[in-house]
Amino acid sequence: MSAAAQWSEPLIITVAPNGAYKQRADHPAVPITPDTLATTARACLDAGAAMLHMHIRDAQGRHSLDVEGYREAQRAVSKAVGTAMVVQITSEAAGVYRAPAQIAMVEALQPEAVSIGLREIDQPEVGEAGLQRFFTGLALQHTMVQVILYDVADLRRWQALRASGVVPDAPWFLLFVLGRYSAGQTSSPHDLLPFLAAHEGSEPWAVCAFGATENTCITAAAALGGHARVGFENNLLCKDGSPAPDNAALVRQAVEAATALGRPLATAADIRRRFDAR
Repeated sequence: MSAAAQWSEPLIITVAPNGAYKQRADHPAVPITPDTLATTARACLDAGAAMLHMHIRDAQGRHSLDVEGYREAQRAVSKAVGTAMVVQITSEAAGVYRAPAQIAMVEALQPEAVSIGLREIDQPEVGEAGLQRFFTGLALQHTMVQVILYDVADLRRWQALRASGVVPDAPWFLLFVLGRYSAGQTSSPHDLLPFLAAHEGSEPWAVCAFGATENTCITAAAALGGHARVGFENNLLCKDGSPAPDNAALVRQAVEAATALGRPLATAADIRRRFDAR
């Protein structure tokens, strides 16, 4: 896809409303339960998000990759939004899980969409044979996969796996994490430049960012043909530095940026067509 075509492609706004660590003590609108996830999903859909990046918690509010817990949350969200949002579950380790357990959860759940931290599953206990089996299975199932890359080294490793055939051809989606290891875990649009310099081919990409500069970063990404992930997982602040009242407020800021840039908004149907998701 040419740069001009990427720039005019409908902007995918994903909301990441809770993450693995945020608690109600951090913000009263952080959704923890299936019901609060469903309410948040509906509000963010109405605000303009077409995809939900979903974490679930155990009974103590801790990060969980429990398959039945995911199914319960999926049912609640589906009741609230129907098929109008793509529900992307996370496979994040969060210091709790190892790669084989992360892979086993994804294979058991068979979600419509999943995010995968490359460095988390690219581990000796999995090996390249295990990676090939996992990614090939996801491609055959038409699972929409977003590959999380924290730096250019991660991107180069992904490219090597693609070039060697370990990862087969499929409509993969990349997520560039901006400022993950910066001082104070804050982000800058400049953090995007090394990723873009190293990015080869036509794989679509999105960014997520930390702190009140989140909106500036996703605006830069949208202007350069990328997509956006916003929400309380990484940021609790509006672009003026004031506390965001809820996740929907951050989605609305992203919509305003898209409107200013002339980028149309992607719907869930657009996303499914773009990534051949089933």
